[in-house]
Amino acid sequence: MAIEAKVDFMRQVEKTLSDKVTVSDMAKFMTAISDVLEGYEMRSITAWADETDDFLNSYLSALNVTNRSQKTIDRYKYVITRMMDAVKVPTRKVTVYHLRSYLAAEKERGIAESTLEGYREIFSAYFNWLQRETLIDRNPMANLGAIKRPKKEKKVFADIDIEKLKSACKCVRDKAIISFLASSGCRISELCELNRESIDLEKMECVVHGKGDKERTVYIDAVTVMLLKQYFEERKDNSPALFSGKHKGRLLPGGVRVMLKELEKVSGIDHTVHPHKFRRTFATNMARRGMPIQEIAVLMGHEKIETTMKYIVQNKEDIKSSYRRWCA
Repeated sequence: MAIEAKVDFMRQVEKTLSDKVTVSDMAKFMTAISDVLEGYEMRSITAWADETDDFLNSYLSALNVTNRSQKTIDRYKYVITRMMDAVKVPTRKVTVYHLRSYLAAEKERGIAESTLEGYREIFSAYFNWLQRETLIDRNPMANLGAIKRPKKEKKVFADIDIEKLKSACKCVRDKAIISFLASSGCRISELCELNRESIDLEKMECVVHGKGDKERTVYIDAVTVMLLKQYFEERKDNSPALFSGKHKGRLLPGGVRVMLKELEKVSGIDHTVHPHKFRRTFATNMARRGMPIQEIAVLMGHEKIETTMKYIVQNKEDIKSSYRRWCA
């Protein structure tokens, strides 16, 4: 492939310069190019793309076999493809310098450190897999450390914030959504995929399908049950979805985000309102009430306790109160 690529390159150069230099000069020029190229290995971009596609498709298939969600697989494909398109070398030739240069360019483009760290984690998973499968000899991620992110104070909703959001709602459906997210700790995707028949209002619980299509039981409080009953009574559509949208079809995550952004504007809350903050609030509240971290992890659908710990926000007053209690 390398020889074919060099021959093709020489032909393209000769064709480009054919009407610009004499035959004698062309011969000298092509000889000089040939001598210089002896010290280099060449491959066509098509060959690079083919190798990248083969490796990446095999990796994505492996992710699918391990039951990773389609959303995760699509994300990995997008991030890795963009990087490979930028570095323009065969997968086996990617080095730590290529990856550093790419991440540096993305930072110059204004990409946040948290996003860049997400890219790095995806690259690490990809090249670690390639090395385990003996598809590459050297892992370019071996010397690429974690990207330091500025520590920002994470906020959660106070009880008064939840009440402000409910008061700002224009309909029972929106109040029920706010209450459901706050009391269950569900992901927005899980909430939108639920059906009416999935909810057991008597037991105040339901089964959700989380990442990797893993089932788990979540629980809701009495206020949420009351709001859901009111919502069901006023609904006129036949959609099986727990929450319906404007056109009586299933409410989608985008619709929930739009609704929350509107509530942020009119509720008087002085910090951002987004779906994931409800999960963080749920985990934090459960921890403050004394629920063991292992049980919180189960409710949130986390396999690793370390993941759950990232959701729990501890303020200085919590730490101070705990210190006084244990030292009393």
